[in-house]
Amino acid sequence: MAEAVSRPDTSADRTETQMMGEFERLEAAAATVRAVAGATPEVAIVLGSGLGDFIARLADARTLAYGDIPHWPRSRVAGHLGQLVIGRAAGRRVAALAGRVHLYEGHDARTVTFATRVMGRLGVPVMIFTNAAGGINAGFTSGLLMAIDDHINLLGVNPLTGENDDRLGPRFPDMSEAYSRRLRGLADAAAADAGVGLAHGVYAAVPGPSYETPAEIRYLRVIGADAVGMSTVPEVVAARHMGVEVLGISCITNMAAGVLPRPLVHDEVMETARRVRDQFGALLEAILGKI
Repeated sequence: MAEAVSRPDTSADRTETQMMGEFERLEAAAATVRAVAGATPEVAIVLGSGLGDFIARLADARTLAYGDIPHWPRSRVAGHLGQLVIGRAAGRRVAALAGRVHLYEGHDARTVTFATRVMGRLGVPVMIFTNAAGGINAGFTSGLLMAIDDHINLLGVNPLTGENDDRLGPRFPDMSEAYSRRLRGLADAAAADAGVGLAHGVYAAVPGPSYETPAEIRYLRVIGADAVGMSTVPEVVAARHMGVEVLGISCITNMAAGVLPRPLVHDEVMETARRVRDQFGALLEAILGKI
């Protein structure tokens, strides 16, 4: 069972946040996590909607509620636990982020990428970003796991907009291999070892929170998207800006609008994520064993 760790009263956090710059806020959050983690995690995993059950697989786990980490934004979406769990899996030191915040909640792009930045400041070399996504590729089915080969940013924002802090990364980071070819190869080998099917495809990020229309899905298919969701891309951009190696995995929790003759509901997303949690967990553990 995970050991819960709390920090002292946080009532002054809002005032502190207003007075501190982004880098200082990142450093304050990283110091709190570092005190709990001890050694730097070898891998950080962001767990998307309904995928937070993976934290139960971590041994020697210690848990920090997001609200107990200075300046860390709190997730308020169903299926996002709002916990940072640090432990071990497949012989690796792992930081599992059970939940994320989204642009559609009213956050700006820098807030959405705060947790990713903290992992980067801790020195985490590899991050695995997972999400629940709608299937656009007509060959996909609900419950499929997809390695993200590339993405299309239709969010209308970029977390690097504004003044660049050279302590975090260069002004113009390369995105020609946002998702590591090496890690995708390891994921394929891990999937084969675990007996888990793993497709590949392009992930399109849209703002939400309304689901896409059938016309929008037809457009996304034409421009080369295989899956669509409302997260991940800003975090990946921020991670690559900091030189972190990235793997992305989507769980196709539903077929997108117009693919099947029925309306879309969040309950279906959650139910599918629960249905594939064993396969998802086995795949992640197998990947960790190969990193």
